[in-house]
This record gives sequence, C-alpha cells and structure tokens, in this order.
Amino acid sequence: MYAVIETGSKQYRVAPGDTLEVELLGVEEGKEVTLDRVLFAANEGKFSIGAPTIDKATVLADVVKHTRGPKLIAFKMKRRKGFHKTVGHRQELTVLKIKEIKV
Repeated sequence: MYAVIETGSKQYRVAPGDTLEVELLGVEEGKEVTLDRVLFAANEGKFSIGAPTIDKATVLADVVKHTRGPKLIAFKMKRRKGFHKTVGHRQELTVLKIKEIKV
C-alpha cells in the first residue's frame, strides 16, 4: 500500500515505514501528525484518485526531528558594473516516519 500526499506545496510518495524530509511543520518532536491532503492511494491493485483530494483519507506519521537542509549559495554579478552579491539559504526541515495510511 502506498499513497501520494501533499505538504508544503510538494508531493511525496509514501508507504508505511518510510522516512522522509518535508518542509517545517509546527509539531513538536516525538508527537504524531496527521496529513490529510492525500491525492492518490493504491492498495493491492485498487486505486483511489482524489479530485483534488480523497475524502476521509489520512496518513499518520511520527515527527522524528527538526533539522536544516544543506546551505545553498546564490551568487549574482553584473559584469563591468562592479556589482556582486552573495546570498545563502538553509531550509528548515521536519523528518517524518510514516506509520499508517487510512483510506
């Protein structure tokens, strides 16, 4: 059984037991979170497709930890103008362990 969920404006394919990193969720470490934006679910060859989401379908996950992604550097420069600018960014992430998919 697997499902496609949406969180943080991104889509993820998840199955029970999977671990994934999503954008920061406002839930404490060790707590359980319910993801209700389930777009697609498959169970033993039977498919459920949402329009846009499946009603009463949820994915239960445990929050393992909060972390930060790799540092990304954006360097901007305009030649012959003396302009250069460096900007760095690190995305705040939440690590989830998928427990159960309910359809």
